[in-house]
Amino acid sequence: MANPSFMNGVPELLILRTLESGEMYGYELVQAIRARTNQAIKLGEGVVYPALHALEREGMLKSRRKLVNGRTRVYYALTRKGEKHLAGLVRHWQQITDAIGLAIGGTAHAATML
Repeated sequence: MANPSFMNGVPELLILRTLESGEMYGYELVQAIRARTNQAIKLGEGVVYPALHALEREGMLKSRRKLVNGRTRVYYALTRKGEKHLAGLVRHWQQITDAIGLAIGGTAHAATML
């Protein structure tokens, strides 16, 4: 699936949620998101890196440089502010996915008709 316009906000949610399990560097994060979404969402580095930098500027993430096999990598981790923001995003997106599930499943509509 291509990334349609309704995907606005999804990269931020997926980045924060994935980093909830521990710090990662950019490319590792790209691969982890693909794996966690069963390859359904393929955020490229051109989306992930600008989002990481913006989230860090906003205080949602912190970064540190680490030398690995002779290369310097920048690892990102959630801050307390990022954890709180993630909780709000999860609530918001859960409401959206619940509503879409109801709309395509029809169960809420059927229940209100009884």
